[in-house]
Amino acid sequence: MRISPLRLGAPAAAFLLAACGGSGGALLPRAPGLEPQTAPVRSPIKHVVLLVQENRTFNDFFATYPGADGTTTGKVAKDPACGIRRAQTISLRKSKLVIPRDLNHSYQGYSAALDGGKLDGFDRVVSQKTGAPECKFPYQYTDPSQIRPYWDMAEQYTLAEHMFTTQGSSSFVAHQDLIRGGTQIDPTHSLVNDPTGSPWGCDAPPGTTTSLITKDDVLEENKGPAPCTKAFPGSYPTLRDLLDAKNVSWKYYVLPLNKNFGGLMTAFDVIARVRYGPEWKSNIVTPQTRIFRDIAKHELAAVSWVIPDEPDSDHPADPVDDGPSWVASIVNAIGQSRYWDSTAIVVVWDDWGGLYDNLPPKRVGFGGLGFRVPALIVSPYARPGHISKTAYQFGSILRFIEDNWNLGRLGTSDTRAKSIIDSFDYSQRPIKFRKIPSSRSPEYFTRRPPSGLPIDDDM
Repeated sequence: MRISPLRLGAPAAAFLLAACGGSGGALLPRAPGLEPQTAPVRSPIKHVVLLVQENRTFNDFFATYPGADGTTTGKVAKDPACGIRRAQTISLRKSKLVIPRDLNHSYQGYSAALDGGKLDGFDRVVSQKTGAPECKFPYQYTDPSQIRPYWDMAEQYTLAEHMFTTQGSSSFVAHQDLIRGGTQIDPTHSLVNDPTGSPWGCDAPPGTTTSLITKDDVLEENKGPAPCTKAFPGSYPTLRDLLDAKNVSWKYYVLPLNKNFGGLMTAFDVIARVRYGPEWKSNIVTPQTRIFRDIAKHELAAVSWVIPDEPDSDHPADPVDDGPSWVASIVNAIGQSRYWDSTAIVVVWDDWGGLYDNLPPKRVGFGGLGFRVPALIVSPYARPGHISKTAYQFGSILRFIEDNWNLGRLGTSDTRAKSIIDSFDYSQRPIKFRKIPSSRSPEYFTRRPPSGLPIDDDM
């Protein structure tokens, strides 16, 4: 792929010149052995399954969960365009799971909502579709009766109430964070927001660019390289590198790439060594419902990422939301299989989706940390009925996987993050699995054709 520096813009052009010159400054280190390996962990966990849902804050799903750090009120800033004449505290609206329209969850929207840590600017976030402020629309929380499977899992296993996204941004970088813990492409720049074209990866059309953010949180919109590591100036290791180096198996379940959600959510499409190598066929598994077959056929990998079809993702603006049933169906399939005794399931939502949350994130640079998202840890060794108050981030999940197989460190957010290991107790009597009630069966998802919904542009 030939990339014109003129087309990429000055910052990306400088990156490419430095990378090609061979002596253009320090680049990011390569993956294997970046950090000293930890001592082997005596763990009963032989499989980690990461179920990645879409666009919800912690407070949106667990505002009223007993004992959790949620709220049914929120702060709004003065905004005459919304008829809000003074800063005040308002009641959040209890809403249905299906949200009728999408919200702005770009870095710009995040910055406006954060308002320097006051969390009173969600009303001032400007819709990318209409150009008007979103006013009180983000100030809502989901009726618990509509997400009963998630609450059932929280009651039986562990609810992580302080899981922060790596970056205050949208799905493209969030899915990168879930395979590598960050999107830094050189010592002073990271990717942020979504690319200008889709699919989001090496299959993007010519001329597609990314946006960048500096370590000082300066946004450089649409001035980054194409969303493919062939165009990146620095090393860009992912968990795949560490897993392969130790011969630990992995799979990534997702819709086919073309004309559906798979075109956006296939994180490994960005990784040229995967996209143009044999693992594209052996490890990128389509459709995503193959997870049920692999569980039944005893072919579950050590580490799995599972990406839903859009109607099963909890994404706002979809006409239906079967997300709770989708997640429950996979949990039930594992729970009723031989894998239960050796598996940790982590359910996490990729970004905030533009919805209100009541806890300010720690500032670490490069646009992060972002707002909280829900996270559930389901395992016979999860602390039962536990609400973890540990400050987690997506690197916490990666660190747990790294330590479990003694993989070493990627050198991204996994080095600063606290592992989710404190949500487990390997000495406890393993929790006996109880089926999570669900309105949909695995057969519903395996027999239903892909939705074919148009690729969402988050506008």
